[in-house]
Amino acid sequence: MRNAALLGLGSHRPAHREDNVAIAARLDSSDTWIRERSGIVTRGVAGADETVVDMAVSAGGKALADAGVDPADVGLVMVATCTLTHAVPGAAARVAACLGLRSAGALDLGAACAGFTYGLSFAADAVRCGTADTVLVIGSERFSDILDPTDRSTAFLFGDGAGAGVVGVSDVDGLSKPVWCCDGEQADILRTVGSPPLLHMEGQAVYRWATTTLPGLARAACERAGVNVADLAALVPHQANLRITESLVRALKLPDHVVVARDVVDSGNTSAASIPLALDRLRETGEVHQGDLVLLLGFGAGLTAAGQVVRCP
Repeated sequence: MRNAALLGLGSHRPAHREDNVAIAARLDSSDTWIRERSGIVTRGVAGADETVVDMAVSAGGKALADAGVDPADVGLVMVATCTLTHAVPGAAARVAACLGLRSAGALDLGAACAGFTYGLSFAADAVRCGTADTVLVIGSERFSDILDPTDRSTAFLFGDGAGAGVVGVSDVDGLSKPVWCCDGEQADILRTVGSPPLLHMEGQAVYRWATTTLPGLARAACERAGVNVADLAALVPHQANLRITESLVRALKLPDHVVVARDVVDSGNTSAASIPLALDRLRETGEVHQGDLVLLLGFGAGLTAAGQVVRCP
């Protein structure tokens, strides 16, 4: 078995931003009300030339460049998304074509907000077993296509964007085995309804599930990786809601030296894109460095969740 590690990261953040004032006007709400409930201040809104595929290509290309990987060497590309508005064809094949990944396999992942962490696990297994030497994993979401702009439970929470990571052969294993869980009995609390499909969420139920499930998942992921919470340099949970992140930090009693990603404040909830976007930002700002241990926690619709410890590229 070979070692697998995260070798590079890439991000795409839409140029157009929408702040709370604009959204509050539609919802008969206020900037204060939105901040108190979510911690979100602004979010990216994709333009006409920023489809799920376009953003995935942008983030994926940057990740390949960051890793120093020739596109010809990529053996598999995976795109995690829950906002592609058509089922066939998937996003991954188009992304592979745009990036010139002529010899790569291509598939989409449907684990919603946990999609990127699931993808990293599959990529690591493919590399370790020799199925592929290099795997490109992308989370790309365009929620502006599936949001009801008048829905007070969802309209202010979500944003658009894409994040990517390259997994490849390494001298040191840099991706722990994941801890997964799901609660399909509660799947209907976060789903799309109608035609065209629009997102519906029971926010309080999602909050209760996340705040009761994540602390145990985080501890189990650290235990499986053979590390303690105090060994971490950073915690990067899915950027669903700042209040969920704050509850998790309290439950884990994180030491002061552990940096906590709060990218949701500026990006909103970008689902499968949120973890790579948040990790890449921590790296850009110098809050984490190459080789640092980082706990990733993906969670969302399904209800699905996944936790794993990675070494920062």
